[in-house]
Amino acid sequence: MAWLSRKKQAEPEIDPANIPRHVAVIMDGNGRWAQQRGLPRTAGHSAGSETFRKAADTLARLGVEAFTVYAFSTENWKRPPEEVSAIMGLLDKYLHEAVRDMREKNIRLYFWGDTSPLSPSLRTLIEETQKISESTSGMRVNVCLNYGGRDELTRACRALAQQCEDGALKAADITGEMLENRLYSAGVSDPDLLIRPGGERRISNFLLWQLAYTEFVFSDVLWPDFGEKEILSAIAEYQRRKRRYGGIG
Repeated sequence: MAWLSRKKQAEPEIDPANIPRHVAVIMDGNGRWAQQRGLPRTAGHSAGSETFRKAADTLARLGVEAFTVYAFSTENWKRPPEEVSAIMGLLDKYLHEAVRDMREKNIRLYFWGDTSPLSPSLRTLIEETQKISESTSGMRVNVCLNYGGRDELTRACRALAQQCEDGALKAADITGEMLENRLYSAGVSDPDLLIRPGGERRISNFLLWQLAYTEFVFSDVLWPDFGEKEILSAIAEYQRRKRRYGGIG
């Protein structure tokens, strides 16, 4: 793990031959960013959505294959209704723009999580973006929406249990690969690098299975201020690591 302070960041040198294939980000600090400026929390989410776009462009340019972001957790419904409504409004705006721009930017867009509580219009837009993704070949962007790591694992276990009840599977035959294939991330490589801006040092129920051997980089920079320099610094820190996966290096 590492902790990056904005004051310590200089222009980092990146090895283009050692770019992480999959980068995950917990987009934290939007509300605090707004409050520090005397703005409503919703203004922070708006600024954070622009940071997300820029981050996706930066990572795609570097050659990252997959970018996964924690956009809205299963616990975020507890926030004030006006804040939840604002977040959903930003999602609607982003999806309309994605439908317009995905082919030009050659981006693949997928959503991980239980989208059933969302409005019919949002679900329709999500389906449309995922259909467009079938005709694009660039960086894959996974948006975790109404997502929780424990919920994801519970759903996967229930699916396996149902197969056992139906007689199609024996409990003794269940493997980790079987469970993995029932996660939202089935078929996608695990993140190589997790970045958490905002000053917190926890993973907050995010990708509990997938982060088993991921390199973590924490930063005290709030997400709306997390620009290209911060991304490059996190990748530079990743490149200084020696990944052993439990072995001896």
